[in-house]
Amino acid sequence: MFDFLRGLTDKVLKGKDITYHEAYRLLDVTKQKDIVTLIGFANTIRQEFKGSVIDLCAIINAKSGKCSEDCAFCSQSAHYRTEIETYPLLKSEDIIKGAKEASSMGAKRFSIVISGESTKDHDELQSICEAIKDMSFNTKIGRCASLGMLTKVMARELKKAGLQRYHHNLETARSFFSNVCTTHSYNDRASTVRIAKEEGFQVCCGGIFGLGETSKQRLELAFELKELAVDSIPLNFLNPIPKTPLENALPIPPMEILKTIAIFRFIHPTKDIRVCGGRERNLRDTQSLVYFAGANGVMIGNYLTTTGSDPKRDVQLIEDLMLNSV
Repeated sequence: MFDFLRGLTDKVLKGKDITYHEAYRLLDVTKQKDIVTLIGFANTIRQEFKGSVIDLCAIINAKSGKCSEDCAFCSQSAHYRTEIETYPLLKSEDIIKGAKEASSMGAKRFSIVISGESTKDHDELQSICEAIKDMSFNTKIGRCASLGMLTKVMARELKKAGLQRYHHNLETARSFFSNVCTTHSYNDRASTVRIAKEEGFQVCCGGIFGLGETSKQRLELAFELKELAVDSIPLNFLNPIPKTPLENALPIPPMEILKTIAIFRFIHPTKDIRVCGGRERNLRDTQSLVYFAGANGVMIGNYLTTTGSDPKRDVQLIEDLMLNSV
């Protein structure tokens, strides 16, 4: 296994893509010592293509709850009686305040996130565009948004307002998607990613693991993201929310998570791979190893409806590992 991993690493370092068959062999890495070796090689790849800078981002839950979609993991779905705070779109000044706070924490990117299938209300879209414009005037932070399904008209309005990056996860592999959501299709999600790319946005697109998918389906997702040529890949790990269909889902073992991150780095050597939601619950004291497993980005601060770790501790950890966030 060591010789295979070393040979595969050399191939990636030479700028060549690994094949699906080669990536599939990585799923056979199950022994602790082999996972540690895999992580070490993934760290070498990260260092070669992304250097020692860890990209920090943050989000604001700018519109919460009452979503018409039935994503099985989501606390904001109107299909489930979860105990979250619901509210309409925040005012621009509240969003700008969040952006400034994120910047002060060290975040280089800030995303406006809203619940719902899409931003179909014209006035709501215009309010979001105004907030994006205000953000560009009042902060130096990167401007991102996650607003659901896109049309080309919406994309052009957002582009005109100064949006730089659009986020829209595939969530899981195509072969597993119907187990996660029935109110829209996998093609709907992929279409939004393509529209965002066509309209000139950087695209942040990944998924969430621990929904019941197999390791092979995680690999399937990795190659689907490669086909879409996304720029940033957020990896989330399920934090089960009471009263959702996945409230009793079992967590993925930390070493399996680190292995997954490493495999994604082998498949996507030049892309940003960032660890986001669920890292505190699922990785516990092994969180520091995500960078050595190949991640070069992390979301700091709170998530949509759950709290995150202290950003100061996250930044300190990065410095302790002889990495940096600037």
